Amino acid sequence: MKKLYVLLLALIVTNGVFAQDCNCETSFLWMKQTFEDNDAGFAYILSKKGKEAYAMHNSAYLEKVKQITSDKECAVALGHWMRFFRQGHIGVSYKAKEIAVGTVPKKTETIAVNTPEFEKYLTAKKDPGYEGIWLSEPYKIGIKKIGGSYVGFIIETTAAHWKTGEVKAKFDENGGVYYGRDKTEVKFGKSKLKLEGKNDLELGNFSLKRIYPLLKNDPDTELDLKLLKSSRPFLERLNATTVILRVPFFEITEKKYIDSVIRVNRATILATPNLIIDLRNNPGGSDESFEEILPFLYTNPVRSVGAVFLSTKLNNQRMLDLSNNPEFDEASRKQLRKYYEKLEQSLGKFVTLSDQKVDIQTRDSVYTYPQQVGILINERNGSTTEQFLLAAKQSKKVKLFGVTTFGMLDISNVHTIPFPCGKFELFYGLSKSYRIPGMAIDDIGLQPDYYIDSTIERSGWIKFANEVLNNK
Repeated sequence: MKKLYVLLLALIVTNGVFAQDCNCETSFLWMKQTFEDNDAGFAYILSKKGKEAYAMHNSAYLEKVKQITSDKECAVALGHWMRFFRQGHIGVSYKAKEIAVGTVPKKTETIAVNTPEFEKYLTAKKDPGYEGIWLSEPYKIGIKKIGGSYVGFIIETTAAHWKTGEVKAKFDENGGVYYGRDKTEVKFGKSKLKLEGKNDLELGNFSLKRIYPLLKNDPDTELDLKLLKSSRPFLERLNATTVILRVPFFEITEKKYIDSVIRVNRATILATPNLIIDLRNNPGGSDESFEEILPFLYTNPVRSVGAVFLSTKLNNQRMLDLSNNPEFDEASRKQLRKYYEKLEQSLGKFVTLSDQKVDIQTRDSVYTYPQQVGILINERNGSTTEQFLLAAKQSKKVKLFGVTTFGMLDISNVHTIPFPCGKFELFYGLSKSYRIPGMAIDDIGLQPDYYIDSTIERSGWIKFANEVLNNK
């Protein structure tokens, strides 16, 4: 059953559509009907919130979309309409067009650039703060305070449409604007302006790395940044009694890297009293990616609650398409075909594709070490990461540290289909967990055993968990 979930989560079926102009009202009505007919969580939420509240929600949005003429604004409004149901495994995306070949973006403000003089200016400053020379491929960007604002300007780049001296960003302590590759203005607020440590700067969704003057972080900050900036899993010894395993993603493509780290460090993990697993910002992926971690946590049988799939012609077509996918072996295609046939026999109903509602996993060994496992979690954890946490927290060894997770697991197995106009895509869920309503996670999340409050800096999370595990 888990392998089926992996396939369903990992693949997206795109049906051929005839592209046409996107009228927002027409798109809204199509989305509403498609969602009502096919989303596995629609009836559940409707029963909780009531038909009257839903009718009022629809009436307000219908009036709103009638006034919208911008495709991008329409996609945002349609996405907001869906938040009536839940915050995850759902949405509308706008497939924005790239700049056409030969199109020249609008001109931007420019300033004179003298790099040697700017470096002298920076060297003389005791605390440069945001000022400095930063790298954000393919740009080398200088940031200097001019008047009451910071101005980011191009020093070097290989990007088309950008030249030395052109202004790439402008901001103050309340936020500002960053110009994208096509010189589109991207605004960001105060909460999206972050200097992490001394050499990592976030301007909205854009990341910059200081290259001059390169400053030294304290050890806690350096470790924190190393963990959170990593794109691959790794294991590092924290001290004589604790090792830390960083897992940024559970995507199926990451399984080989996770498994490799565990294989290389297996003896170290089994010889160390405490293990910290850093899952902060891990959004999920595939259940198979965390299978090799679970044996280190095991103390007693682990119960995993299954799900049912909503059978409709649109949903079942996806299963049929998967069964015809040549990338799968013959056995997998046959199994998927059986699922499709089973779903087709119960149109309009929820169907279980497994023989049992709950899978109980037992193992032959309970390892002496690690004796204690602390797992770091935060508000960006969802989906498969929450599935891992549900299994992990059943162990007597495990404690969760951090803040409440995102809450995106009850309605899952996301399906993506294009709108008739071809400019938008609709995301919705195919399956519903047997856990609800008894243990709902969507829009609620999983809570930590040890809440790390805002008085503890992010760079202090590792230290906090380590002290608890070592009884300091």
